[in-house]
Amino acid sequence: MHFSSEMEHQLKGYGITTAHILYRIPHFESVLQTYIWQDYDLAPEFPEMRKFLDFWQRKLDGPLHSVRYCHRRLIGPSEWRHVDGEFKLN
Repeated sequence: MHFSSEMEHQLKGYGITTAHILYRIPHFESVLQTYIWQDYDLAPEFPEMRKFLDFWQRKLDGPLHSVRYCHRRLIGPSEWRHVDGEFKLN
């Protein structure tokens, strides 16, 4: 049985992280723009979000103003069990 990579990530403790990023538009510093980023990540270190924000600061022109995020584990190893059986009706 082959699981999707999302299922494997969830079983390893990853959850969905959503970040609401406000950044300043280059050449119009008083104007804020919004960007929503979402990916599977591991709390509380958030390596994927940190990697993305580091990339943003190194490569993109719009300086960050603020980042708000939320994280939710969808399933965990204790909530998953493999069932090997079947009921036949009729």
